[in-house]
Amino acid sequence: MEVTYQSLHEQDYKSLNDQLKNKDSLDVLKWAYQTFGDELVYSCSFGAEGMVLIDLISKVKKDAKIVFLDTDFHFKETYELIEQVKKKYPTLTIELKKPSLTPVEQSEIHGDELWKTNPDLCCQLRKLTPLESVLSEHQAWISGLRREQSPTRANTQFINKDQRFQSIKVCPLIHWTEEEIWMYIKLHKLPYNTLHDQNFPSIGCEFCTKPVQPGEDPRSGRWAGSAKTECGLHLGDKQKNN
Repeated sequence: MEVTYQSLHEQDYKSLNDQLKNKDSLDVLKWAYQTFGDELVYSCSFGAEGMVLIDLISKVKKDAKIVFLDTDFHFKETYELIEQVKKKYPTLTIELKKPSLTPVEQSEIHGDELWKTNPDLCCQLRKLTPLESVLSEHQAWISGLRREQSPTRANTQFINKDQRFQSIKVCPLIHWTEEEIWMYIKLHKLPYNTLHDQNFPSIGCEFCTKPVQPGEDPRSGRWAGSAKTECGLHLGDKQKNN
């Protein structure tokens, strides 16, 4: 079976997920790299799930390509973590993908603090368009989505048809719980973003991420005070193959 976004039909995705349903995350990654090779890229936000995936990926493909969407607005702790990861996994290819507009240029064109006046446009300019550029050069991409994270992710499959980017999205961690993520990090002594120790379960851009109080939705700190819950990277999947 040819595995491309253009060639696969709805039944093909169901068939692939049925084949992988009893596999673990490492098996899913092995299948993905055997299937796509260098045409597979991991878009990593360097959150807790990202650290687990990077470690698993390093066991499967030591020179795998990892892309970080560098919006220019991330916390200093996030940039510090990326440097730690580069040292720990020197054979991985880690690229920081920047938007076409600098923060100054964006302010001149769209006004100051676009993340407040039009957060969807800000995400489009600084995350979605750069990822479109990356994925235009690859057949498939990896994401650290977990079903437990939010209602919008509850039906995520191992293999997803991503209509937003017209790509195949591989999500090896869909069955992991937050407790399992942190058990893996601690067990393998992986570096992680120290903001997680300060009530930041989900970390995005500095201006749009707030700490979360115990008992609150883990993603309630993202775009707090607005109805926005996703940047838009994960709103285009066909995820009906339960």
